[in-house]
Amino acid sequence: MREDGPTSDRFRILVCIDGSDESYRGLRYAVKLGGGVDADIVMVYVRPIDQGLRSGGLQIRVARENMLDWGLELPGIQVLKKGWEILRETELIGDDWTEEAVHTDVAGDPLGDNKIDFSNKLGRKIVLKLKVATDVATGILEQWEIGEYDLIILGASSTRRGAARSLIDPSIAEKVAMNAPCSVLVARSLEVGHGHLICTDGSERALETIDRDIYLASRCNCAVSLISVSPDVESQPESQSFLEEAKLHTEGTGVDLEDILNPVGDPVEEIIEAGANYSVIVVSDSSRSGVERFLIGSVAKSIVRKAHNSVLVMR
Repeated sequence: MREDGPTSDRFRILVCIDGSDESYRGLRYAVKLGGGVDADIVMVYVRPIDQGLRSGGLQIRVARENMLDWGLELPGIQVLKKGWEILRETELIGDDWTEEAVHTDVAGDPLGDNKIDFSNKLGRKIVLKLKVATDVATGILEQWEIGEYDLIILGASSTRRGAARSLIDPSIAEKVAMNAPCSVLVARSLEVGHGHLICTDGSERALETIDRDIYLASRCNCAVSLISVSPDVESQPESQSFLEEAKLHTEGTGVDLEDILNPVGDPVEEIIEAGANYSVIVVSDSSRSGVERFLIGSVAKSIVRKAHNSVLVMR
């Protein structure tokens, strides 16, 4: 059994909270995805080692208690409390849930890791965790090793001029999206109800991405749309065949296929422009050859970096 519970037969979501509105939108989206009895949600705030603790005379015994009752203005505590209030508002957690406070010593930090496990009789689990790490990205990736999640959700600064920035820098979000072993949703201006735009290049990996996102879309009752970008008019018949094959993967799934797009132009620019009309742009982390432009580190990486709205890197 892992620190945060078993992984078999569970859909596990790690939500990274930083105090920004965007991260709380990500939490609400996680609630929609995790609405079934088979889902667990772990909400984590990553705090750099010894941040804000050198002064103030923190007593170690405090860390052994329920952190929601600490009453201390420590980094992350108020952020997690607000996340907890959101979960209560959504009625995801009821009065019949049990809770357990757990402390883990971390070398070099007087506070260490602290979490509260909430569980109910149906086997559902919600975890609030204040985690210590050398930096935020490292802490998030280390948390995956502890829990082995199906999906990581984290807010990231918007690239749109004048938009409110989150506290997680784009470089952190990009590092997590590129290196996490599971799917990563980088949340920007995340609004529920506008569907998923799934990118395809005809590769086997892209088709697997469609199948996996169909599953996610079914969990949140979201429609899906398909896009395949042609670099020029001559290549449109090929990309149209990619879309026809992709369409077959949506049939009989119960998920609505809203639109099929086949623009001509630069893949990154066309996907970002079209994706602005959707809740989430969905890209795969690899493609059929090193020449193709859906390789992570090229098109997918550029979309994560430049998109104005949310991007899901599917693994």
